[in-house]
Amino acid sequence: METTKRGLPENAYRKLNPGEEYVPVVPADKILPEVTPYSLFWGLFYAVLFSAAAAYLGLKIGQVFEAAIPIAILAVGLSVALKRKNSLSENVIIQSIGAASGVIVAGAIFTIPGLYILGLNASFYQIFLASLFGGFLGILFLIPFRKYFVKDMHGEFPFPEATATTEVLVAGESGGEQAKILLKAAAVGGLYDFIVSAFEAWKEVVSTTVFGWGKALANSVKLEFRLNIGAAVMGLGYIVGLRYAMIIAAGSFLAWWVLIPIVYFIGQYIPQPILQSTKPISQMAPLEIFYDYVRHVGIGGIAAAGIIGIIKSWRIIVGAFKLAKEEIFGGKLAHEENNVPRTQLDIRMKWVVTLLVLTLFGIFLFFALGVVNNIGHAVVGLLIVTIIAFLFTTVAARAIAIVGTNPVSGMTLMTLILSSVILVRVGLSGEDGMLAALIIGGVVCTALSMAGGFITDLKIGYWLGTTPRTQERFKFLGTLFAAASVGVVILVLYKTYGFGPGGLEAPQASAMAAVLKPLMSNQPAPWLAYLAGIFMAIILEMVSVPPLAFALGMYLPIHLNTPILIGGFIAYLVSTRSKDEALNNARREKGTLIASGFIAGGAIMGVVSALIIFFGKQMFGNEWTIVNALGESYKLWTESWGAEALGFVMFVLLCIYMIWDSMKVKKAE
Repeated sequence: METTKRGLPENAYRKLNPGEEYVPVVPADKILPEVTPYSLFWGLFYAVLFSAAAAYLGLKIGQVFEAAIPIAILAVGLSVALKRKNSLSENVIIQSIGAASGVIVAGAIFTIPGLYILGLNASFYQIFLASLFGGFLGILFLIPFRKYFVKDMHGEFPFPEATATTEVLVAGESGGEQAKILLKAAAVGGLYDFIVSAFEAWKEVVSTTVFGWGKALANSVKLEFRLNIGAAVMGLGYIVGLRYAMIIAAGSFLAWWVLIPIVYFIGQYIPQPILQSTKPISQMAPLEIFYDYVRHVGIGGIAAAGIIGIIKSWRIIVGAFKLAKEEIFGGKLAHEENNVPRTQLDIRMKWVVTLLVLTLFGIFLFFALGVVNNIGHAVVGLLIVTIIAFLFTTVAARAIAIVGTNPVSGMTLMTLILSSVILVRVGLSGEDGMLAALIIGGVVCTALSMAGGFITDLKIGYWLGTTPRTQERFKFLGTLFAAASVGVVILVLYKTYGFGPGGLEAPQASAMAAVLKPLMSNQPAPWLAYLAGIFMAIILEMVSVPPLAFALGMYLPIHLNTPILIGGFIAYLVSTRSKDEALNNARREKGTLIASGFIAGGAIMGVVSALIIFFGKQMFGNEWTIVNALGESYKLWTESWGAEALGFVMFVLLCIYMIWDSMKVKKAE
C-alpha cells in the first residue's frame, strides 16, 4: 500500500461547480487503517488527559482551551516519530476521540460548579451522567444533519477550526513545503501569543480609551473601540473570510456603537440598579452595559436564528424521520454498502433512533431517581432537554461552521431561564428547583457543546476521507471516558479548593448561578431584550442577511470580532491582487496555511502559558503571575499607555507579515 503524500484537492474550500464532485485525500475506494489498537489507545488517552487538564484550567482561570488542534499536532508528531506509514486516517480517529474532552469539559464546568456555589451538593454520578447523557444526545441529534452540513453545504461555510486542524493533519502527512509553511507560522503565531498571554509584554486588548479623547467618549456617551491583537483570532478571521466577517462585525458595531449608547442615554437617569444588575447604568463602563443588557439581544437573536434554521431545514428533518421510519418499519436499509460510498456511510438510522430512545429513557430515570425524585417533574425536565437540545443542535453546528465559536454559554443561559420559568410553574422552586435547572442546563450545555465540536470532527473526516460511521461509533467511547474524567476532576477540585470566592473562581458557572437564583425567586428576566433579538433575526432573514452570524456578532465582545474582520479583509486582499485567478488561489491557499499555523501555535502556547501560571500559583500563592514575578516596575509597564500602543504596533506588523508571506507566491504550481 503506497503512502498518502498529497495535500487537499483544489476544490476543498470553494463551492463546487455544477456536476463537480469533491474527492477527499483518501478516496472512497481506498481504505487506510482507521481504528487500530494504536489509534484507539491514543485517542482515549488524550480524551482522559485533556479532560483533566481542561477542567483544571477552565475552573482556575475561566478559559476552556479547544483540544482538537493540540491533539492533532500530538498525533502527527507521534506518528512521524514512530515512522508510521499511512497514518492519516488513524490520526483523524485519534483527534476525533480525544476531542471529546474539550466539549465535555465546557458543558460540565459552565454549569455544575454553580451547584456548589449555591450551597448545593452534586455527587459523582450526577456530574458523570449529566455529561454522559448530554454528550450522547449531542452526537445522536447531529448525525441526521451530518450530510447537510458537511457534504451538501460544501464551500458554503468556512469551518475555521476544522480547516486549521485539517491543515495540521495534511501537512504532517505530506511533509515538504506545506509542513514548513505551517510550522513556521505556528512558531511565529505561538511565540507572539505566548509573549502576550504569559509575559503581557504588550496589551492583548487595545482600546481607544488609551487616548484622552477615547476615554472622554467612553465616559460621556459610552462609545469605545476595542481590538484583540492575538495571532490566533486574526488567523480565525482569515479562514472565516470577508463576507461572514463583515456580517459578524456589523452585529458587533450595532451592539457597541448604537445599543450601548442608547441604553446609557436612557439609563443614566435611573438612580438604582435594574433587572439582574448590581450597579446603576450611570456608573457602568461600556463592557458592563454590554454584558448586563445588550448581550441579551444577541442571545434572543441566536435562539430565533436556530428556529429559523429548523424551519428552513424542515425537508432535511422530515427526510430523516422518513428514513428512520422506512428502516425500522419497512425493512429498507438506506446504507447499502454497494450503493453508498464509504466516505458517506453513517450509523444506520434505526440504530440512531434506538440509541436516542435509550438515551432519553436514561435521562428520564436519572431525573426521576437522582435529581427531582418526582415522575411528573422528571417528565417536564426530559421535555425541556429534548426540545431545546434538538432545536439548538443546528445552531451550535452552524455557529461552529461559520465562525468557529460555539455560543454555548448564551444558549445555556437561555435554557436556564426557560427551565426556571417552567419548573416554577409546575411547582418546583427553591433549592430543589435550582438543582434541577442546573442539571438540565448541564445536560443541554454538554449536548450543544458536543454538537458543535463533533461537526468539526466530521468535516475534517469529510475533507480527508475518513469513514463517518467509524467516527460516530467511537465518539461515544471518547465521550464515556471524558465524562468519567470530568466527574472525578470536578469532585476532587471541589473537595480540595472549593468553588467561588476564596476557591476556584469558575466564572461561567458563577454567572449561571447568579442568574438562576433570582429567577427561582420570581425576579424579572430581560424578556424584552430577548424579544428584540428575535424580531431582529426575523428582519435579517427577510433581507437575506444570515441572522446567526449577525447575532453572534452581537453576543461576542467587540474585541473578538474586530480582529476577525481584519483577518477577513487580509484574505480578500491576498486573493484579489492579481488578474491571474490561479495565482490568487495559490496565494489564498498559502494564507490559509499561515492562518492555520497561527491558530495551532496560539492554541498550543495558550495551553503552555496557562499551565505555567497554574503551577506558579500552586507553588507561590494565588497572586503569582509571571508579571508579578518580574517585579513592580515591569508590572507598571504592562498597565501603561506604552504597552497598549506597542500592542497595536505589533498587531500591525503581524498583519503585514501575513500579507507579505502569502503574497510571496509568484505563480501557481
